[in-house]
Amino acid sequence: MSSYIPHELFASTAPYYARYRPGYEPALYDLLAARFSLDGTQRLLDLGTGTGVLALPLAKLVGHVTAVDPEPGMLDQARRLAAEQGITNIDWRLGDSTTLSRMGLEPVLLTVMGSAFHWMDRDQTLRDLGQLITPEGAVIIASGGAPDDLEPAPWLDLIAEVRTRYLGPERRAGSGTYTHPKEHHQEVLARSPFANVETIRWDRTLTRTLDEVIGLQFSYSYSSPAQLGAHKDAFERDLRQALTEFNPTGTFDEVVRTEAIIATRP
Repeated sequence: MSSYIPHELFASTAPYYARYRPGYEPALYDLLAARFSLDGTQRLLDLGTGTGVLALPLAKLVGHVTAVDPEPGMLDQARRLAAEQGITNIDWRLGDSTTLSRMGLEPVLLTVMGSAFHWMDRDQTLRDLGQLITPEGAVIIASGGAPDDLEPAPWLDLIAEVRTRYLGPERRAGSGTYTHPKEHHQEVLARSPFANVETIRWDRTLTRTLDEVIGLQFSYSYSSPAQLGAHKDAFERDLRQALTEFNPTGTFDEVVRTEAIIATRP
């Protein structure tokens, strides 16, 4: 995986991320509440919070959430969403996995991470979390699962074709390219302080409108407005045309997965 600049990657995606990302299966939060007896008193860390996709629902179950992200624009969107929902027990902090040891954080029961975990030095992050998470606590990694876990919706090929015309065949990451880690998160966790690893998955079908499908593309680092630059409007026009030709009704179904990896100490 090449080097990257978080601001370069994510600043322009923030408003689209907040509006168009689907969020995780609600059963995830029920599972965590039952498994860890969440009763409104615990402390939780959301590392790589983005727009608070995990932090906001979990804040309703615990006493305090520290939500950390390196991108100010993401935190601005998260604060806005928290205010809209009347959530006041989240401390939004600028930082990342490399700043954990000097942020003065109090011990937490749970650390949750979304798709940001694949950007981190995973082994070092887990070692640092071993100093922060209480003995009975856990690391929770939530994602859409590994690439190619699910049969992709056929219209996703059209999006890839249009994106390739504008940005080339590789997924771009800032000024370089992005390659998904070859080693699964579970393998990294198995050699960490949190070596008891369990994986739970939920699948659901989402139906999106044409505008929602297009907005979703701008939430990704590899097809962000910053990546497209002056070509953003042309990209959107070509994508809208291709998708409309594929399905004139303007609705697009996709099976999406929530995968939760729960890792505790042996």
